[in-house]
Amino acid sequence: MAGTEDTRTRRRVTGELKRRFRDVNNQIALLSHHVSARVELRDIDLDCLDFLAQHGPASPSALARRVGVHPATMTGVVDRLEKGGWIQRERDADDRRAVVLSVRREAIGEVFRHYDGMNSQLDAVCDAYSPAELALISGFLERTADAGRRAVAEFSEGD
Repeated sequence: MAGTEDTRTRRRVTGELKRRFRDVNNQIALLSHHVSARVELRDIDLDCLDFLAQHGPASPSALARRVGVHPATMTGVVDRLEKGGWIQRERDADDRRAVVLSVRREAIGEVFRHYDGMNSQLDAVCDAYSPAELALISGFLERTADAGRRAVAEFSEGD
């Protein structure tokens, strides 16, 4: 009987966690939508810019795969980001025929400043946790992001 109760409790708590993740996702999406409007970028453009800022230079095709958009869509994204001065295209040092996209650091600060309020709010939230608890949460979020990447890859393979 105890095993059944544990299973129900786990299912209930897991369901609540998933609902809270959806809420966090919605709030971050809304914030990013407001930021993209403020800096006059489309949402997908901001997503690609953030990906390059986090993960470093990438080819247009690699970026398209990682963010799950069609290469033709990526062409428009790259053109808009380059025209706006957000990114630069450079020849790949290993393959002169290939292009690598990188963020123009002097431009990206404008975007990140719009997240200062959220970052301050997160600092206050984190202050309530011990370093060990924060490490546990960080590991959980890393594993969750990995699960999301796998889900995106599986979804993209179906296209």
